[in-house]
Amino acid sequence: MSAALQSNEVADGKHITIHLNDPIAADLDVIGSNEYIGWYVHRPEDWASEYGKPLIMSEFGCDALFGKHGDVLARWTEEYQENLYEHQLIMLKRIPFLRGMTPWVLKDFRSPRRTLPRIEDYFNRKGLVSDHGEKKKAFLVLQKFYRELQSAQPPK
Repeated sequence: MSAALQSNEVADGKHITIHLNDPIAADLDVIGSNEYIGWYVHRPEDWASEYGKPLIMSEFGCDALFGKHGDVLARWTEEYQENLYEHQLIMLKRIPFLRGMTPWVLKDFRSPRRTLPRIEDYFNRKGLVSDHGEKKKAFLVLQKFYRELQSAQPPK
């Protein structure tokens, strides 16, 4: 049994650690975390868990409008999303108990609560592919990651 857990961001002034400390983890076989690091929360240096169980990063990512370009620090741009994915993958590689991940989400989808004009227009824009099927820059980052991971695997 698995579940996405609550976590706490712990900072000591210059170092941020995400601490997975949801008490339900004691009853689970696999722990999960929905984290939007760089979008909703700061970028941590480390991850900690007292449970000694495998972690699945069950959601991560950020919004980008296909075709909106700008600086890597400009939210809603493909460059921001691309940069976030690049940093997210570096961070994920440093979690020793990570056993899997699922970025949120493959394709932009309708969402009545997403009302930002000319950006969201009633769509969740966290997709790696637009609602019209166009691949965003972050798609290519994740594609490269998976190809490198696949080529590093020994043949079966």
